[in-house]
Amino acid sequence: MATSEFWQRAASPAHSSQEWNESRTRSRQRTARGSSLLWMIMDALTVVGSATLGTIIELHTTAIAGIHGFWRGTLIHGATMSELSLILVGFTATLIMISRRLHLYEPLRLTSHLHEQRLSAQACLVSGLLLTGTLYLIHAEAVPRSIVIFSILMIMVTLGLRRALFRTLMYRKFTQGMNTRNVIIVGTGAEAHALRHHLQSIRQLGYVFKGFVDLPGTDGKVVDSTGEVLGNIDSLFDHARKHFVDEIFFTAPTERGVVKDVMERARDHGIDFRVVPDLYDGLAWNSEIEYIGQFPTIPLHRGHVPEMALVFKRLIDIVVSILAMVILSPVLLAIALAVRLDSPGPILYSSERIGKKARVFKCIKFRTMVRDADRRRAEILHMNERQGILFKMSNDPRITQIGRILRKYSLDELPQFFNVLRGDMSIVGPRPPIASEVKQYELSHLRRLDVTPGITGLWQVQARQDPSFDSYISLDVAYIENWSVWLDIKIILRTIGVVFAGTGS
Repeated sequence: MATSEFWQRAASPAHSSQEWNESRTRSRQRTARGSSLLWMIMDALTVVGSATLGTIIELHTTAIAGIHGFWRGTLIHGATMSELSLILVGFTATLIMISRRLHLYEPLRLTSHLHEQRLSAQACLVSGLLLTGTLYLIHAEAVPRSIVIFSILMIMVTLGLRRALFRTLMYRKFTQGMNTRNVIIVGTGAEAHALRHHLQSIRQLGYVFKGFVDLPGTDGKVVDSTGEVLGNIDSLFDHARKHFVDEIFFTAPTERGVVKDVMERARDHGIDFRVVPDLYDGLAWNSEIEYIGQFPTIPLHRGHVPEMALVFKRLIDIVVSILAMVILSPVLLAIALAVRLDSPGPILYSSERIGKKARVFKCIKFRTMVRDADRRRAEILHMNERQGILFKMSNDPRITQIGRILRKYSLDELPQFFNVLRGDMSIVGPRPPIASEVKQYELSHLRRLDVTPGITGLWQVQARQDPSFDSYISLDVAYIENWSVWLDIKIILRTIGVVFAGTGS
């Protein structure tokens, strides 16, 4: 890779380099805090659970008796509850600090499975050695060393199993096209093509290559024979919008100002931004190198992701869906029977919908129309009562008798709780559109596909009867830009009132 003004930033004025590095550090720290905190909490819970289980097994007692003895200070003769609590808290804090030092809270996609397991075992053993040394120094003879050693081994095994399980689930979602990261590579030279091959060959990284962007005037250009060059640098963020890009890799050598401009625009669009340093000179910089597989990169910007809030949102989705299906199971059976008796055809209707990042999935609901409804849609398009792309008419002749009742109270959408459990949908979010609608979207409309679609949303509870497509889009965008767990809860509560009011159609 040719040397350029950007790659020689060490020669730039001191205040400019310092400002650049401080901006990059703040961006990395904001993202790292949420992810690290989540993993720390999971590690702490794993330690407490494993230590409790190990102690119960070693003392040959029951869970209830063990908890009772711990609470009353009689679990281990001579060791009070406060002493045992301090030991457990101290070990947990030590383990978390060592794990953080070993970069175990970095994104899993950036490390291999065996490397992660080795570091996890190392963190447990070092923490265990510090614990046993501390117990020796404070003369805590009351705590049996057999319990300490067995608990440490239990913690090491359970931490490894939990991380292995999480990684297995992550890889499975990658193969299903979920939770992957879409990538555009700036540059068309040998380094760009090598990076593309690297990302595609190591599937567990979870990266999906979307195309190259050409940077005119750069050297080392490789002729593209596959049609993967999307355009030039001027149209970079238009293509990033079209392909729901999460991360931009910059491989082309160019002036420092060009890279800074792209980084600032990436920050405005909430897109992660990395540069690939020179494989020789770059390693000599006093900059943090982060490896994507075996490929060295320097992350300059990471978009803020509220991981804790998103985990809580997913937990709400799972809990609410399970409770809804259990509580409403008699209603589901009654509706299924009514649909079957009302008209010939299947009970459930499945249609392809466009989800997060334009991922196609099967959305299910109770059938509310006649069997050949899709074929007859073209016959009644001229009777559309909505504006723009959306299609809706109040007296659709294809709707069955029971279907009108189901639509009025939104009961036809109850099977979508299964979509929520699978992760295709959420309880709250923009409604999933059909492919024919998305094909008519303008570039700005694609914003509503940045998040997981939902059964209900801001538009459904606030302007469901509004025929305006612009209102439909603006409310979805407002939900995305102002999202919080509390907003989801408020929408769910308002949805209950909307359902009982029978304002569906």
